[in-house]
Amino acid sequence: MEAVHIREFSDEIAPYFLSINQLWIEKFFSMEAFDREQLEHPRKNILEKGGQIWFAEVNGNIVGTAAMKVVGTGVYELIKMGVLPEEQGKSIGYRLGATALHWAKDQGARRVELYTNSCLSPALRLYQRLGFVDAAIEPGKYARCDVKMEIVF
Repeated sequence: MEAVHIREFSDEIAPYFLSINQLWIEKFFSMEAFDREQLEHPRKNILEKGGQIWFAEVNGNIVGTAAMKVVGTGVYELIKMGVLPEEQGKSIGYRLGATALHWAKDQGARRVELYTNSCLSPALRLYQRLGFVDAAIEPGKYARCDVKMEIVF
């Protein structure tokens, strides 16, 4: 199996944050205004607000990404996690998610939440493997999301 290297955000690889996430979003849904804002301006919308973005690299190629944004004191949200279709099923998403959760815990997170859709069954299984459990979803949070999950530390 090829080695997976997890890298933190840099301007050099920032365009992959948009391209990888745009693939899965447009395959299952459509890009919304908040997607474009986060994906096209990650430094302003995630990093400068205390969050972090990671990239998975295999053989010198960026194949996946995930981000953690600050929601409130001690509360973070796992967002924009995607892996290129040809690299799925190789535990790359798990590595990205575990890295993000470890980082959030180190930042003092009491809770990490995520929002997703029930049609994304492989993603749901991944989140469960990472330790997320179902939580009550707020109405109107995200148009395409019908599932909320969380981890309480």
